[in-house]
Order: sequence, then C-alpha cells, then structure tokens
Amino acid sequence: MAEVKVPELAESITEGTVAQWLKQPGDTVEKGEYIVELETDKVNVEIISEEAGVLKEQLKEEGDVVQVGEAIAIVEAGEGGASSQPAEAKESAPEKAEEKKEEAPAQETAKEQPAQEETKPSERTVASPAARKLAREKGIDLTQVPTVDPLGRVRKQDVDAYEQKPASAPAKGPASKPATAEKPVDPAKPVERQKMSRRRQTIAKRLVDVQQTAAMLTTFNEIDMTAVMDLRKRRKDAFFEENDVRLGFMSFFTKAVVIALRQFPLLNAEIDGDEIVKKMFYDIGVAVSTDDGLIVPVVRDADRKSFAQLEGDIVDMAKKARDNKLGLQDLQGGTFTITNGGVFGSLLSTPILNGPQVGILGMHTIQWRPVAIDQEKMENRPMMYVALSYDHRIVDGKEAVSFLVKVKQLLEDPEKLLLG
Repeated sequence: MAEVKVPELAESITEGTVAQWLKQPGDTVEKGEYIVELETDKVNVEIISEEAGVLKEQLKEEGDVVQVGEAIAIVEAGEGGASSQPAEAKESAPEKAEEKKEEAPAQETAKEQPAQEETKPSERTVASPAARKLAREKGIDLTQVPTVDPLGRVRKQDVDAYEQKPASAPAKGPASKPATAEKPVDPAKPVERQKMSRRRQTIAKRLVDVQQTAAMLTTFNEIDMTAVMDLRKRRKDAFFEENDVRLGFMSFFTKAVVIALRQFPLLNAEIDGDEIVKKMFYDIGVAVSTDDGLIVPVVRDADRKSFAQLEGDIVDMAKKARDNKLGLQDLQGGTFTITNGGVFGSLLSTPILNGPQVGILGMHTIQWRPVAIDQEKMENRPMMYVALSYDHRIVDGKEAVSFLVKVKQLLEDPEKLLLG
C-alpha cells in the first residue's frame, strides 16, 4: 500500500482545499495518473498517484483543508486490488459457515454496506469548500439546501440562508430541482450546457472578489506608435539574427512600465491590512490567453533584463501557458500586470486588476488615424489607446494619470528606454 500525500506546492503555499476527487474508492489507478484536484489561493493543482493499483480509501473529503505533506488517500498496489477483498471473503465464508451458520446473513449484510457507501461520493452535491465546511459544522444536509447559482453550486451564503429559514423550508429544496430539470426545451431554440472548468471558476471568483474589494478606477491615454514602429522596422532583422527572437511591442511596454513604476512606486505596491507594501523589485505579469482562460505568468526581474531577454521570456511563458506546462512558481509574486487586448482587435477596454496588485496596463490595437501635428498640419499616424486601471485606495488620480503620461512619453521617444 502507498499513501498519496500533498506535495510541495510552492514556497508561499502551505495548504489547499480538496476541490474534486477524480478517482473513487475501487477505481483502478495507473502510476502518474491524476486522482484528486486541489484548490489553492493561486491555482488549481492535480495530484498524481506514485503507485499503480486500486484506490482503497479517501482520507479526506471534498472541501477539507489539507496541509503540504499530509496523506489524503491510500492506493493498494497491484491489479485487481479492489476485487481481492470480496474473493477472500468468499473463500473464508464456508469455513465460518461450518462453525456458525447463523452468522452468514450478518456477514452478507456487512459486505453490501461498503458497496453502497462507495456510490456516495459520485452523488455529492456540487458545493464550494466553504459551504461544505459550514454544512458539516452546522449538521446541515447539502442536498436540502436550495441555491440560485445557475450551475447548481451551493455557496456559503446559501447554507447561511438555509440555516435561518423556518423548519418547513427544507421541503422546498428537493422540489425545486426537478422543476428546473423538467423545464421544457423549445426545439426551435436549442441550447448547450457546459460545466465551467475549475480554472474558469477560479478566474471568475477572483475577478468578482477584486471588484468587490478594490476601489477600481481606469484612466486612458493614447500613444503615437510611429517611433517604435520605425525602430522595429529598422532593427527587427538584425535583432532576430543576434538573439534568435523577434522584436515585439511587449519588450518596449515592459521597459516603459518599469521606468514609470520607479517614478511612481505606489503602482508597484499592494495593501496588507492597514499597511502599504511598496515592492522594490519589478516582476511583471504578462496576460496570456489560452483555451482554458486568461492566465498571467510573471517575468522576473524585468528591470535587469535586456530587450532580447524580455522577448525571450515572454515567448517562453506564452508557449508554456498554451501547453499547460506552467508551474506555480511561474504565476506567483507579480507586482504589476500588462494585458494586450489589441492582438484580438480591441480598440478600448477597462482591464480588471490582478489582485493583490493595484495596477494593470491595457494595450489595444494600433489604428491609423489623422492626428493634428500643429494648428495647420495633420498626418495619419499609428495610434494606440492605452488604459490604466488602478486601486484608488492607495493610488490617487494624479499619480495614475502621471504614470500613464510617463509611459506615453517613453514610447513616443523610445531612445529614452535605452537611457532609462
């Protein structure tokens, strides 16, 4: 037999919550196969079995908080482990029957009980870890708790509301579910239901949490990209030959952001209780779109890296994100985030903060527009709208606007980035 333990997750993560069991007792497990999904404050992690065999026992339930190094399941080595117990019981049954025939019915009843218990995990009500914990503490049956969640997921507030209702209220819970399931479907208006992935659920929760806790505000400006585009055009071939990576826009924006953050350090800070934590390092998160949702890997020590190193790191991170090969260390500790909706054609947007960060810069598509050069002259210029969302609790409007103006000035005169 082998214990399945919670592995080392990351330096700052010491515990997680059992989000979902992927294998149930009696299921065959291959070595390296995922058996359980843990939810941490950073990302969701699937834990593998180091032993091939049969999952004999789940030591923790969905919703339980577990510590790093703690055993959460037991795997019985070898094939057919799940069926070995019944076989042994059958062999011993005749011997016991000869001694005491009257004990046989009791033994048969005892054998049936584990089989019934094994079906329970698959019948679990979908509920958040907090809801499961509260329900256990209050002795509440989650199957009796009604919820307004469109996916049927029971939340903590649903359990709170259920506890405060009169005793007659539980009768309404079971009746409401069949009514929803039996709702007639108009064949002329087909629909498709798809369960949200755990990552999408986590993203949704964090975005809502940020909007509920931060005093978020967005300021806008526009950048004339003429100088950057001319520089890229002149240097892109030589840059690629020297560094084996293409010169993109992200390295210019990352450099500009780092210089501006040095001048306006509150945008590189976070709130911890009643304290402001100013970070004297620059780990810049770069949002990457994947099939499973938006993810933000972090480029470490961006202030110490060249254009080529920044471009290389960004390309590598984006590839790892799309191949689902990012580790927890790749996603932790960002101090500021850059997101580029322009690659999808977005002209303008208000990006949402990537908590606990207090600033995020949104890039957008480049459009040629007529621009007034002076009172008499106009020219067509490649223009980009940029947006800075910030937490107004610690960042004032003057500082936010000045930060964005600084980024604009640096990009419209990219030689300053080299001097900076």
